Amino acid sequence: MEKIGKYRWTICSLLFLATTINYLDRNVISYLKPYLAAAFNWTPEQEVIDYSNIEIAFKFAYAFGMFFAGGFIDKFGTKLGYAIATGLWSVAAVAHAFCTGTLGFIVARVFLGATEAGNFPAAIKSVAEWFPQKERALATGFFNSGTNIGAIIVPLSVPFIAEQWGWQWAFILTGAIGFIWLILWFIYYEVPEKQARLSKAEFDYINSDKSEPATKESVSWGKLLTFPQTWAFAIGKFLTDPVWWFYLFWLPDFLMKEYHLKSTEIVWPSAFVYIIGSVGSIFGGWLPMNLINKNWPAFKARKTSMLIYAIAVLPVLLSQYLGAINMWLAVLVIGIAASAHQAWSANIFTTVSDMFPKKATGSVTGIGGMFGGLGGILLTWLVQKNMFVYYTKIGQIQTGYFIMFCICGGAYLLAWLIMHILVPKMKKVEL
Repeated sequence: MEKIGKYRWTICSLLFLATTINYLDRNVISYLKPYLAAAFNWTPEQEVIDYSNIEIAFKFAYAFGMFFAGGFIDKFGTKLGYAIATGLWSVAAVAHAFCTGTLGFIVARVFLGATEAGNFPAAIKSVAEWFPQKERALATGFFNSGTNIGAIIVPLSVPFIAEQWGWQWAFILTGAIGFIWLILWFIYYEVPEKQARLSKAEFDYINSDKSEPATKESVSWGKLLTFPQTWAFAIGKFLTDPVWWFYLFWLPDFLMKEYHLKSTEIVWPSAFVYIIGSVGSIFGGWLPMNLINKNWPAFKARKTSMLIYAIAVLPVLLSQYLGAINMWLAVLVIGIAASAHQAWSANIFTTVSDMFPKKATGSVTGIGGMFGGLGGILLTWLVQKNMFVYYTKIGQIQTGYFIMFCICGGAYLLAWLIMHILVPKMKKVEL
């Protein structure tokens, strides 16, 4: 019997690197906020307002970019589509270094958000092409752990770069990494049907539960929006994506204001949160695979796992109470919440390839990403921007953060319930 190869994991490693770079580039600005405030003479209230506007600009562009990204990837394929997206967002990341004020950053963030929207539709489509169903959550969890690695690298490197060479070089050096990835992508990536490095045994294994070939045909959003499966994924992303973005963009601010830390002192607390998150991302993919190997139906394994992760988020409600005892207890429960989110994320992404044929995975992922971006905009506009400004003015920003942690704690159970009602057995859509 011919041994099954592992080239599919080489492809997954490329997806992991791209996702790491994606989150590295979007998260750099979170750790440069004190430097930007000093450079542009922001008052404390103006700092909240301007930073929120910059954040909203990114999310709006990301959501708008998702409107096109999924269909673009489905039409042009993963190899070319992913390369174009990564090249453009790397240019946008470097462009931040040349901004001279809030308006400039808003323009740069719009460009970055629109182009970074291509990452997840391309990555999810690649997983659907390269992995059998039982391994997809594990593969998704692995590449999705890049979101944590990117978030870990930022606090360990960006404050140091800013202190030594200035905040501009933090954008230039991190943005340039994407161009290195492009070289690796063109060397190693091709769809399984055209990949000469792939053994026949591994090709047969990849396609062991597939009846459809890889295709560049796309399906219209209008048709996809008629299916409850699409709405289940979109609503799940709408409710839970904003929570992750809250951690990304506001965790440094929380640590500095709640515990009076300097920007160079939040390095290890921030990194610790995302280190725990990486563990959750990989475990989140392993658990449903293990249940499927024990002959559980795929939909039952997926939903049971997601319910466990939704419950695991709840301790974040106690973060400030525990933080009053010791800061590291707050960091721990936020890290557990981040870990549970990543486990949830690995599975909600995999529901797309569970419920849709390959020719629609990019478009459906784009729809969900757009809804996730809209949820992030809504949360920032209605809650963070107005609420944080108010509580900053009265000197009670801790109360604002408590409200946010309550929202973070309940979002996943609500999302799970709605998804369960819409698609109780996650039946596959026939197109």
